[in-house]
Amino acid sequence: MTALAPGENRPAPGDQLTVTVASSASVDVSALLVNTAGKVRSDADFVFFNQPSGPGVVYRHGNGGPDVVSVQTSALPADVDKVVVTASLDGRGPATFASVGALTTTIESGSTALTFPISGLTTESGVVCVEVYRRNGAWKVRAIGQGYDDGLAGIASAFGVNLDDEPEPVAPQSSSGSPAQGSGYPPQGTPVHPHQPGSSAPPPGQFAPPPGAPPTGTPGYPPPGHGPGAPAPQPMYASQQGAQPVHSDLFDPSHAEVNGLGIQKQGGKMVKVGMNGEVMARAGSMVAYQGDLKFEAQGSGGIGRAIRQHLTGEGVPLMKVIGRGDLFLANSAADVHIIDLDGTDGLTINGANVLAFDSTLRYDIGRVQGAAGYASNAGLFNCVFTGRGRIAITTHGTPVVLTVDQATYADPNAAVAWSSSLQTGIKRNDSFGLGRLMGRSTGEASTLAFSGRGFVIVQPSELPPGGLLGGTGGGQQAGTGGSLFG
Repeated sequence: MTALAPGENRPAPGDQLTVTVASSASVDVSALLVNTAGKVRSDADFVFFNQPSGPGVVYRHGNGGPDVVSVQTSALPADVDKVVVTASLDGRGPATFASVGALTTTIESGSTALTFPISGLTTESGVVCVEVYRRNGAWKVRAIGQGYDDGLAGIASAFGVNLDDEPEPVAPQSSSGSPAQGSGYPPQGTPVHPHQPGSSAPPPGQFAPPPGAPPTGTPGYPPPGHGPGAPAPQPMYASQQGAQPVHSDLFDPSHAEVNGLGIQKQGGKMVKVGMNGEVMARAGSMVAYQGDLKFEAQGSGGIGRAIRQHLTGEGVPLMKVIGRGDLFLANSAADVHIIDLDGTDGLTINGANVLAFDSTLRYDIGRVQGAAGYASNAGLFNCVFTGRGRIAITTHGTPVVLTVDQATYADPNAAVAWSSSLQTGIKRNDSFGLGRLMGRSTGEASTLAFSGRGFVIVQPSELPPGGLLGGTGGGQQAGTGGSLFG
């Protein structure tokens, strides 16, 4: 095995190269395919944990061992000048490489191996380890060891990766210039509030009935020609194949699917999306669909957001659904609610409570203001949705919507979502005395404090996101777990 000094280069030991980065701290390894200008040709040339393959390059997670990048030089596109292999601290250990012991990169092909021990790093949280580059028609390797203080995001940005997530899409317009049918959001100027479009907004703290439900206080769903008090006939389903009809209260109109385009409540624990385009949904939340629909995994929804989600533990594992038909979504039989945003305010929400949202909405991951140094199941980092569109959220039980017109406080595990314009902070409720040291406490040591003008959605449960099992439906967890609030 040959050791390389910083800046030293050698001929690549073969066409098939295995680059291994071993560290005494947990690191994320990535690779960038760059052109002669030293920039990626597109974001597809950034190979990392959320995008593990590119032309001629494959990333493999170490699963307890070192991460590996495989490079086949003969498969690299002609306009790729070099492959840069990097390592960055993943947030689970030291903040900088100053306190990291060994960091070694090994390049192998067949029986030949080159090794590069990296040292002398101080404030850096990311480092370019080695590069595989073209020179006069041949491939060579060079030891680099250049550090970056801003980690993986800084490295990606330096090589031209676009860390700004997708621009806010333009809402579809009808010929009259108003939002197209089924767009799902209210007219400009409508307050941000949980309600159904086409009806007046309910009073603060109340949710409107689902589409198709009778007005409050009126009899619900008697069959035509049958008034109150009349015996309701057993609903019937007649088989199209000529079999005997099936009788069941399941065929009551209250169980029939709702009509229309866009995201709508289907009962209390499911949403139906009338599809004629696309919608973003929680990965694994599909329970049924009809028509011609295509499902595309979206990871966390963008390279920049994927990096932030990886470091914060917050985000939404997404899938994009495209086509024409009807899509039905649910999350572990949790209660479902619809919220329309009109663009004048945003919604801050735990990623574990997001079920689906219009692709016209933009979301990012942001720190909860005033909660620095603390963690909560409501999220030290939460998802922030902005723009105009509809979002479906879930709660554990029937929530209350508090209008913030005075000092308002909520248990961090019960606060599901709130207006992004609200100011947040932490209020200590227990005094830290002898009783606290001996384990006696009110059980309400700290609460989230809200001020300003807006609303807070509070569920009647202090379970961590996803419930006692710690999952969030469909198999992927999003949101923080555990709490330091006592």
